[in-house]
Amino acid sequence: MKSSLTLILFCLMLFLGSCSTSEIKQSNQIFLNLELQTSDKNKEIILEHILDQNIVFSINFNIKESYELNDNILISDLKYFCNSLIHDQNIYLESIIFDSSKVKDNVLVIYSEEFTKEAEYLKNKYPDELYFLINKKNYENEIIKILGVKKSIDRYSEVSNLDKKLKINHSPRIRNDISKIYFLLEYDSGKTIVPLIRNYALKIDAFSSSQIFHGANSFKKLTDFEDIYIPLSYQMLNEIKEKTTIKSIEYEFEKLLIKDFLLVETIYQNNLFKRNIALKTSSEQVEKNRCIDRNFSISKISFE
Repeated sequence: MKSSLTLILFCLMLFLGSCSTSEIKQSNQIFLNLELQTSDKNKEIILEHILDQNIVFSINFNIKESYELNDNILISDLKYFCNSLIHDQNIYLESIIFDSSKVKDNVLVIYSEEFTKEAEYLKNKYPDELYFLINKKNYENEIIKILGVKKSIDRYSEVSNLDKKLKINHSPRIRNDISKIYFLLEYDSGKTIVPLIRNYALKIDAFSSSQIFHGANSFKKLTDFEDIYIPLSYQMLNEIKEKTTIKSIEYEFEKLLIKDFLLVETIYQNNLFKRNIALKTSSEQVEKNRCIDRNFSISKISFE
């Protein structure tokens, strides 16, 4: 990747030597003058996208005082946006999961060590809810315990032992004081934990941020998370669905965020605020000197 990036940058230097910014502006053509610091990964995404656009552009990645585009773009503040994508998701999820006017029973928060900080924040704010830290070595027994299905399973075993020839359909009853389940898990834990819990608690609404499937390299891999509610537009999900080969869903979301950043930068530099330009990661319109908030919709992972 480093050699290909060097070649592209060399070609850009040759191009930039042939025109100045003032000449670009006089031509009334849409232009983009970009000065920023970022990782090679982000540089490659930026260059691949810009070279595919019908605009005049100039790029300089070597100015030390320029804007720094963080490598972990999903959890870092992005220029022009009010919050990071993940922070916005968490804010939205909190507003609908812990809505006191709708929550009658407990919310069960299931989290892994990677999300301890997020779980502690929720514990301090909503101390009466149920919180369960996943032990990756003994998670199945712990899940059976937290859902309160152990007694039901034991009772079924006792009845079955009375006559081995009997075939009894059995659906373990879970505790009746859980109204919602909130998963704070990364992909490796999520693809194992979620199906197990959903097997017992299919009728309980379950929620998560998109972080739970960022590590997947195909939309088809999300079958483990079917029927979970995610704060993403169907448009963003369809961007992934339509691709047969991807590096990871996380990488695809990073590309969408960078495309939006470049689009908003272009809008500012060319004063295109009056145009109805749609972003990939937000339904909000771009307004001058106002940060962009993400007006999320809630989507259910579905394969219908």
